[in-house]
Amino acid sequence: MTGLVTDVHAHVLLPSLQAEVERRAPELAAEAAALELRRNGAESLAVSGPMVGARVPKLTQVAERLAAMDAQGVDRQWVSASPNHFSPWAPEGLAVWLANEANRLIAAHVAQAPDRLTGLGLVPLQHPERIVECLDDAILGRGLAGVEISSFAGDVELSDERLEPFWARAEALGAVVFLHPFGCSLDERLDRFYLSNTVGQPTENAVALSHLIFSGVLDRHPQLKIIAAHGGGYLPFAIGRSDRAWRVRPEAHRCEHEPSSYLRRLWFDTVVHDPAALRHLIEVAGASQVVLGSDFPFDMGLDDPVAFVREAGLPDEHADRILSANAESLLATRVRA
Repeated sequence: MTGLVTDVHAHVLLPSLQAEVERRAPELAAEAAALELRRNGAESLAVSGPMVGARVPKLTQVAERLAAMDAQGVDRQWVSASPNHFSPWAPEGLAVWLANEANRLIAAHVAQAPDRLTGLGLVPLQHPERIVECLDDAILGRGLAGVEISSFAGDVELSDERLEPFWARAEALGAVVFLHPFGCSLDERLDRFYLSNTVGQPTENAVALSHLIFSGVLDRHPQLKIIAAHGGGYLPFAIGRSDRAWRVRPEAHRCEHEPSSYLRRLWFDTVVHDPAALRHLIEVAGASQVVLGSDFPFDMGLDDPVAFVREAGLPDEHADRILSANAESLLATRVRA
């Protein structure tokens, strides 16, 4: 393999951003904390707090990040904000400020090691009328490669017609859109046993991708570059049910082709935790549509992401594409600042 081993799913924590939110809107910060408690449960939050705390150096200090990358055999990371920075509860003015400030901070972080780090910014998904300007800020203003979005925000699903200008602009810019859920709409049903993550994240991925597929977003914007975290969740493993619905239900027949065909227009990371699942993902989406991910540095990520791919029983050609070439091709056509 001659290319750079590239991890597209790695996070950065922005403590100054969170502190400013608490200063500007303490009541909203309190509401967000209450929502997190309701969704995750006290037991999981008691575990997650120390876990994240122990990883703060890797999440904030470039030297610590690079040392960890060297240990993993990763040449380049795509760095995106920790999902707690999505702030879907924020009103318009604060949400726009948060997105633009996050873009500035992420750009400053990756600028400390531009040969090793690539940045993905944020946009205020819950305010579709402001999202294009924040996308432009990320790509054209800050030189980032794309943006990270959640699976939904408030009443905005990814099928929402108000997002059409965003999809069109992302397509025109060649921007990567990294789909990473934050929380799950099932709320208290998943507030124990860490179901909020183990079941909630794959569920949210599947729902969000289904909104994109069935609504025809991918028909209208065939050059969109969307990467789904966590291997796309449950969808690639139950896609036959979507195909059946498309064939027999008129309300599910609003995309031009069978839903399974769109898996080959999306990209998926390797955070699936099971070699058999990775092999199936490649079978249904194609080796060209899978990219290395780790969820660095959280405990639900892959500790040794390169070894996970190398030891999954894949043809060497497929492993090389996943570790390097596919990520490089995603960046080849982007518009640069």
